[in-house]
Amino acid sequence: MGQIDIRLKELGIELPAAAKPIANYVPWVRAGNLVFISGQGPITDGQVSYPGTLGKSLSLEEGIRSARLCGINVIAQLKEACGGDLDRVRRIVKLVGFVNATADFKDHPKVINGASDLMVDVFGDKGRHARSAVASPSLPLGISTEVEAIVEID
Repeated sequence: MGQIDIRLKELGIELPAAAKPIANYVPWVRAGNLVFISGQGPITDGQVSYPGTLGKSLSLEEGIRSARLCGINVIAQLKEACGGDLDRVRRIVKLVGFVNATADFKDHPKVINGASDLMVDVFGDKGRHARSAVASPSLPLGISTEVEAIVEID
């Protein structure tokens, strides 16, 4: 068991199986030492968790939990891309977070902190990353958040 697997266990996080794509794309692509992970939603056992819109049907706290779940699903894809060895991660380079939100909702960065904080909790300083947090009037399957990632690996 690697150091990151031990850290996940300490945090009480059990990674799910990496989700299969819902359309014509692949869940991740490796280019050199970079892994590009397609957008991951708040999916648990094939079902949407936290459907809805921030500023309307979901609270800020629910949005943060939704983004954290997206981050867990990003790590599950990353583990597959690393051949099961998350200790190969050199750095989480960038996250892009999308928030299904009303036009007057202004806390996108706080929502996506759910995923950002997770990366730092799991990977330590290697988890510190560049980031964008943007609003969207809708997201696939009615999900409230979606997170994609670029990761440098050995």
